[in-house]
Amino acid sequence: MKVSVVIPAYNEEENLPVLYERLKAVLDRLEGDYEILFVDDGSTDGSFEVLRDLARRDGRVRVIRFRRNYGQTAAMYAGFEHATGDVIVTMDADLQNDPEDIPRLLRKLEEGYDIVSGWRKDRKDPFLSRRLPSKIANWIISKVTGVELHDYGCTLKAYRSEIAKRYRLYGDMHRFLPALARRFGARVTEIPVRHHPRLYGRSKYGIGRTVRVILDIFLVKFLNEYITKPLYVFGGIGFLLLTAGILIELYLTLLKIFTGADIGGRPLLILGVLLILAGIQLLSTGIIAELIVRTYYESRGEKPYVIEEKLNFGE
Repeated sequence: MKVSVVIPAYNEEENLPVLYERLKAVLDRLEGDYEILFVDDGSTDGSFEVLRDLARRDGRVRVIRFRRNYGQTAAMYAGFEHATGDVIVTMDADLQNDPEDIPRLLRKLEEGYDIVSGWRKDRKDPFLSRRLPSKIANWIISKVTGVELHDYGCTLKAYRSEIAKRYRLYGDMHRFLPALARRFGARVTEIPVRHHPRLYGRSKYGIGRTVRVILDIFLVKFLNEYITKPLYVFGGIGFLLLTAGILIELYLTLLKIFTGADIGGRPLLILGVLLILAGIQLLSTGIIAELIVRTYYESRGEKPYVIEEKLNFGE
């Protein structure tokens, strides 16, 4: 089994040589082959020069350099696309993840799992700005997606290659891969891993990231539950709004007919009209989304299912 270690790096000049030495010491003990794939996410310090020297010294080190900073998700995506291993391990370049945990991730993967996620049980980050928002986000993600993990934000994960390469990652979606993989029946688990304080440089993440994560949760829920049937979500809401609007207008009409009441100036009249228009728009959006989904699958030759195994004992 060949292992590819994918490491996004952005302005980690001081951490990279130390990480390489620690990582190489661990990977050399593995029985199979390995490669270390660094993705320089548009660093403005000397990170790329350090990585170039490492690649010259060690043929197992590969480097991808972005023209500018595209973000961690884009770096992960590039790493997944260029990795050649049977298993892909991802980790941060800031020395907070411990390479010594990689063999444990691989052993757990061999138990039949498709994704093994790290859980920074004893996390060495500030509580209010990092740990508390993370706990809230992880709880929400677990409840919404149905994939119960303590630490979606931990970069230290091990994937079977066919799972990691299946997805086109955009925005900040890399942390949601375990939840996205649920759509194809992937087996996901997590194990506690070590977490160290940052020694050099500064963190690239702040509390503002939590807002983006929460917004992404809605997208993951849609992709998992309704990507092949968007009419159900748009049409369902649209039908409720349309029905409510019709009932309001029917009530006002009957009120006018039987009591002669003046309904022209009632806010309820405007509300009913708005609900009817919103319902029609959502129903139309659902139909258009259905056509787009069908075009997507047919143009790419993809199927809305994944076959794990086929048996035919009669052949």
